[in-house]
Order: sequence, then C-alpha cells, then structure tokens
Amino acid sequence: MASIYRTSQGQAEILQLYDSLLEQLNLIVQQQLIETRFGLTNVLVTGPQEAPPLIIFQGGNTVNPITLSWFLPLTKHYRIYAPDTIGHPGKSSEKRISPKDDSFGKWVVDLLDFLKIQKAPMIGPSYGAGIILRTAAYAHERISKAVLIVPSGIETGSLKRMVFEILIPMLVYRWSPSNERLLRAVRPIFNDEVDEKSLQVIGSVFRNVKLETKMPRLATAEELKDFTAPTLVLAGEKDIFFPASKILPQAKVIIPNLVAGECLQGSGHFLNAKTLNYINQRIFSFLQESE
Repeated sequence: MASIYRTSQGQAEILQLYDSLLEQLNLIVQQQLIETRFGLTNVLVTGPQEAPPLIIFQGGNTVNPITLSWFLPLTKHYRIYAPDTIGHPGKSSEKRISPKDDSFGKWVVDLLDFLKIQKAPMIGPSYGAGIILRTAAYAHERISKAVLIVPSGIETGSLKRMVFEILIPMLVYRWSPSNERLLRAVRPIFNDEVDEKSLQVIGSVFRNVKLETKMPRLATAEELKDFTAPTLVLAGEKDIFFPASKILPQAKVIIPNLVAGECLQGSGHFLNAKTLNYINQRIFSFLQESE
C-alpha cells in the first residue's frame, strides 16, 4: 500500500501536529483503535460516559483534532465518537477507499457495530457530510439525525475558480513555501480572519500529504428516498467549494426530511469563531428537538 505521505519526515510532522492540537483541546480524550473491513480506524472518544452518543466526521485533508475543536460545546452533553477518516491524515489506516460507492457507508457500519451503537445522530462538515450521505444511501437506518455543514456530496462550486484561486496558489506555495504564499492560497477558503491553527494544519498537509482529490459522490433523490432522519443543512454564502446558492436548493430536492437549510451569511468554507458559536447553539437545539 502506497503511503499518503510524501516522506516519513512529513508523516512525523503531521502526527506531531495532531498530538499537539489534541492536547490543546483540554479535554479527556480516549483514542480507540477499531478494526474495519478497510483497515484500522482511530477514534477519538470524549464527553460524559453516560451521555447519548454523537458521531462527528472530520473534514477532508485535515486532522481530526481541528474538526473536533469546532464542536467543543457539544462535548458537555454527548458521548462523542470522532473517527480519523481512513485514507486521510491522522492515525487510521492510510488505505484510501472509494468515495464514489458504498465503501464509506460500510466503513461507518463497521464502526457502529464495534461500538455497539445501533443508531445515532451524526455531524459532518465538508468531506464529513459526504460520508454521512454515503452512509444514508447505504444504511439509512443507522442515522437518527444528520447535520451537514458546508457539505460535500450535494453540489459543488465552480471548478475553474477552485483551480485559479486555490490550487495554483497552493502549488506555488508547495514549490516555494512562505507564510505570505500560504495566506494568499487560503484566503478564498476563509474569506475573513484566518484561524492560525487551521492555517498551520493546511500548510503542513499541503507540503507533506498526497491530497485526496476525489470528493464523495453527489447524492441523488433516488438513493436517499428511504432516508427519513431529520436533517439540518448549514451552507456558507461565500464557500468556494460548496456555495449555499447551489447547496440549499439541491438539498431540498434530494433530502426527504430536510428540517431546515440555512445560509451562513458571509461565511466561507472555514468558519470563524462567531459562526461556530451560532452553529453549536443551532445544532444543540436541533438535536434536542423531538423527532
């Protein structure tokens, strides 16, 4: 199996960054290795042991502690299970599985079976939302509620804009790294203030990881026709990858029980502290609502 890392030194840098960011969460976090049909998966577990379960899937081409840091308020109310996505930077198997078929759905089922969780609410930002939709297509009965944030798997933005505004500047950065070049490359992702921890991760991943360029397959109304779990979609107005103007209309078409689809005004793909504060309040309210 080919490594997703460019060098062993690059892998060590990513894992050191992972551990540093995990420590900075100031949470009691257990790390549990689970064997799945696709390989070992590392799962971060936190929150009160007696609390109801909540599954959080990380964004793509990042490290799990960054994603978990966005949902810290929820750790007081739920027993959170946050798997390192297989084939992405982190501590799970480096084996990449297809995001175009049922593979991610099968992977999620393996995780839930091992954890003895029959059904649970799930949260997924970006690539993680696409994983939830692949699971909804394969095993909809395992999802009690779904929260899809700046989501993949529904619609996409302009490929031309992504290439010229992000990919080419990122290639320039990797060829000759500097903080100025990195800031130029990520500006379209953030739109407003740049989070320093996220910036550090993006720079390290782009220098050291062979990026996963395949996004989860776009879900269809036909394959989600039996997916009746209440679903909340939160999309960024200025998200270059998955703009609200495309996401929200299509979500109404393909998701049978779309409770709400909201546009995060002024938000890019990476969300600032004020928006994250609102998102956590909105999610908690949504999860507390009776089905």
